[in-house]
Amino acid sequence: MRRDRLKIALLSIEGTNNDEELFVALRTLGARPEIVHLKQFEGREVEPDRVRRLSDYRMLFFPGGFSAGDYVRAGAILAARVRAAIGPELEAFVRDGHLVGGICNGFQVLTELGLLPGRPGGRLGPPEAALMTNDSGRYECRPTYLAWAGGRFPPLKGRPVGDRYLFPSGHAEGKLVLGGDPASRLAELERDGQVLFRWVAPDGGWATYPWNPNGSIGNVAGLTNPEGNVFGLMPHPERGFFRAQAPDWTRTGGAEGFGDGHRFLNAVLRFAERHG
Repeated sequence: MRRDRLKIALLSIEGTNNDEELFVALRTLGARPEIVHLKQFEGREVEPDRVRRLSDYRMLFFPGGFSAGDYVRAGAILAARVRAAIGPELEAFVRDGHLVGGICNGFQVLTELGLLPGRPGGRLGPPEAALMTNDSGRYECRPTYLAWAGGRFPPLKGRPVGDRYLFPSGHAEGKLVLGGDPASRLAELERDGQVLFRWVAPDGGWATYPWNPNGSIGNVAGLTNPEGNVFGLMPHPERGFFRAQAPDWTRTGGAEGFGDGHRFLNAVLRFAERHG
C-alpha cells in the first residue's frame, strides 16, 4: 500500500492532548492520519458524515494525555468506554494483524483493556499488568533513553539489539507492575520477545533513576502483545520527532532535520505499508 493511502486513526476523547503532535509527525512522514473522537466510532452525537468505522483504517493509535482526567486509574475510563463502544471491532482489528499503538496514556489504556501484555488472538480481558505511580511519587518530565530489546515487534526486526533512542518522557503513572509473580512473568515476557524497549543510561548501561523515571520492573519502557502487532511505550516519539525538539540541539548541530522519533515512526509506517 502506498504511504499516502495509509489511513491511521488517532483515537481521542476529553483529556487526550498529544494527538496533534502525533498527527503532525505521521503527516510529515506522508501517511493519512485522522484524529477520531470515540463518539465518531459510536455514531453518537455526530453528523452522519462524521461517523467512522475502525475497519476503514489500517492502523490505530491511542495517543498520550490524561484521558477522562485519569480518574479511577490512568487510562481506565477510556478503556472502559472503548470496550463498550468498539470492543468486538477492536478485537477483530488486532486479530487481522493491524498495528495498534499506545503512547504514554495510550500504553495505560492498552494495559487496562488487557491487550498488553495480552493474550494470544487479541482478546480483550481483565488487566494483567498496570502502570502505577512513579517511585518518585511525582510527575517526571525529562529526556530519556531507551534501547530496542530485540523482541517480536516487526517494524524493528533487523535492527541491532540495544539500538538506542532519545524520546522525552512525561508521566506520573508509568511504573510497570506485572500480575502474579512479577519476576516469573517478566521472564516469560522476555522469553516470548514481548519486551519492546528498556530504559537505559546515556551510555547504554543499566538505568537507575532518573534514567528510569518511574521504577518499572526490569527497566521495561515498552511492551508488545504475543503477536507483536499491539505495542505500547511510555516515552513520546512524537515529542522527539524534529531535531529542534532535542534537548541539546543548540550544542550539537542546530535545529534542522529530525530526531529519533522520526526514525521510530518511519519504521512503523514502513512496516504498515508492506502489510496494509
